[in-house]
Amino acid sequence: MTAAMVESGRVPDLDPHRAFTVPEQVERVLPNGLTVLAIARRTVPLVELRLRVPFADVDRASGAVLAQTLFRGTKSRSNREFAATLQAVGGAIGAGVDPDRLQISGNALSTGLDTLLELLAEAINEAAYAGQEVMTERARLANRIKVALSQPSHLVRSALLERVYGSHPYAVQTPSGDDVEAVEPEHLRELHARRLHPGGATLVLVGDFDPDTVLDQVAEHFAGWRGAGPATELLPPPPLEPGPLLIVNRPGAVQSSLRLALPAVARSHPDNAPLQLANLIFGGYFSSRWVENIREDKGYTYGPHSMIDHSVAGSKLMLSADVATDVTAPALMETFYELGRIATLAPDPAEIDQARQFALGTLVLGMSTQSGLAGLASGLAGAGLRMNYLVEHAGRLSAATVDEVHRAAQQYLAPAGAVGVVLGDAERIERHVAAISAIKVRP
Repeated sequence: MTAAMVESGRVPDLDPHRAFTVPEQVERVLPNGLTVLAIARRTVPLVELRLRVPFADVDRASGAVLAQTLFRGTKSRSNREFAATLQAVGGAIGAGVDPDRLQISGNALSTGLDTLLELLAEAINEAAYAGQEVMTERARLANRIKVALSQPSHLVRSALLERVYGSHPYAVQTPSGDDVEAVEPEHLRELHARRLHPGGATLVLVGDFDPDTVLDQVAEHFAGWRGAGPATELLPPPPLEPGPLLIVNRPGAVQSSLRLALPAVARSHPDNAPLQLANLIFGGYFSSRWVENIREDKGYTYGPHSMIDHSVAGSKLMLSADVATDVTAPALMETFYELGRIATLAPDPAEIDQARQFALGTLVLGMSTQSGLAGLASGLAGAGLRMNYLVEHAGRLSAATVDEVHRAAQQYLAPAGAVGVVLGDAERIERHVAAISAIKVRP
């Protein structure tokens, strides 16, 4: 920025779009059905690993405890021995589970990749689920769940998911502490044998290595991974059913947690790029209209945000803001106003260009580290996509017109299509919120 620009207050023009490229991805499907994707990124002498195993329709409690205990010892090594071997190569590994998948994440020095693969294959084939380890980990998990149940962010998200998904498995993503405490080692061994199969699983490796050499290493370590079972796919979630705004009572709360859900589309849908731009203009980044309105102008909240949440069975656009109890209704009113404004009036071309630059820059930034690249490649693979999708998506972002962005906003961001939940002190907010929306109060 020049001195003249500073004196005049003029914002400099945006830089022109740069050509978007993705690193080469080498792919191999092993005889047992495991898909392996290797991406060389030699910026640092490290390697990142992501193994995604389909895990739909699994009991939440058993799945959560399995993820916590998968790497707590094998038939060949105790928990202590397993951890010591991993630490010797500067490594770490862990697992998490959601309604779609079991996701294993690990990393190590590039010189320790062979050891990392050896340990992962050993856990996949020989996880012990020893009684004491299971008891320890399930107690830790149950305690974390109990703490989470006292947090407004967890309570309001649970209420929104239940409201959005009804009886669909996506409605419940956290098991109860009591259910976790009831999980026994034999449950985990049975679940592991029944569902941890190579067919449909994807292993992503990113780091300082030769891809062909790494694929040979993987083939050697995972040749013994066997098992087959029927593919389990979730049914599509039900369509959003707008209705009264749900107020979940939290007596004495000094803040209200506002959450809204709106329809969205899968990554591969033609509307995805224009919808992403429309969402950015509305509330998807710091320069958005919603942030400018209820944060910068009115000071109702610190960090309102909206994002598209992509899951295997369906996508939703989620809005979140936490506001002081006394401004709950005004914040909701301004939120509905901004949704209505973008759904009815075409955005300014300059707004679209700014959002476009942010979206394209975010794509580049997401690939700037080995960890980010591994997570991105794994997430795309879970949706049946590869890295070349990002080039296509970048092209669609660059080419999206004002009319396309406006049509996406009309179809997906109209406030009439929203499903909403407010967690707060019903006695203080009910009357005010009822003045701008039909409501239902849950004690």
